[in-house]
Amino acid sequence: MSIFINKDSKVIVQGMTGAEGQKHTARMLASGTQIVGGVNPRKAGTSVDFDVNGETVAIPVFGSVADAMSATGANVTVLFVPPPFTKAAVIEAVDAKMPLAVIITEGVPVADTSEFYAYATKHGTRLVGPNCPGVITPGECNVGITPANITGPGHIGLVSKSGTLTYQMLFELRDLGFSTAVGIGGDPVIGTTHIDCLEAFQNDPNTHAIVMIGEIGGDAEERAAAYIKEHVTKPVVGYVAGFEAPEGKTMGHAGAIVSGSAGTAQAKKEALEAAGVKVGKTPSETAQLMREILQG
Repeated sequence: MSIFINKDSKVIVQGMTGAEGQKHTARMLASGTQIVGGVNPRKAGTSVDFDVNGETVAIPVFGSVADAMSATGANVTVLFVPPPFTKAAVIEAVDAKMPLAVIITEGVPVADTSEFYAYATKHGTRLVGPNCPGVITPGECNVGITPANITGPGHIGLVSKSGTLTYQMLFELRDLGFSTAVGIGGDPVIGTTHIDCLEAFQNDPNTHAIVMIGEIGGDAEERAAAYIKEHVTKPVVGYVAGFEAPEGKTMGHAGAIVSGSAGTAQAKKEALEAAGVKVGKTPSETAQLMREILQG
């Protein structure tokens, strides 16, 4: 068991023929992901060769998401599409009734995200991202840009706003391993939220404990704390990035801006601790808290 993706997921890549798309398609293939096609209307009918562990694998290119799904049975798409074209690419995937779309692209206008998020929600497509590292079920499927060789399978669920901190946590707890790690992205508007992942991990019998990584800005972590208190029975540890961030200054992610006392790391930490979540002062301390829970 896992959440969102597994060894049976069939993945297509929107933007596979571009430089980033080709680079990360090769890495996803090398980690065992079933990549069954790419999408580029101008290159439909061609294929792209990838070196996978010394063997050449030809991945076909289709003219549309609908064509790719019809030909391959794909049920996941990952997008490496430039920001000006991301909205159209997501809407195309939604119109094709794609169940899951993972949007890696950074710099998507918030107005565009708001529009395609509302559209996807109305039509039943789950979005992860934008501006995220993607989703990985170690040893089974890796959709996005997360390095597959830094961790292994296990029983920890991870949901994180930060890509870099996702990687660090995967590496620090690699000996214990993960059921699924979801990088949800740090933009002001995102598809899948902390709460969505907490609900999925709570319902996944293979996930025994959860790490939740947040950061300054907004109130997502406070809302997640309220959800944990009411609905999550599995142990949760947390980390909130940004204790040293100056007030009123955007830090890295577009959503990471503090307004007055709202959205501070301290406020988020207090909300989580009030819900019974152990919160580390550093990522390494957070990993140690999880280690103590699972090994104790």
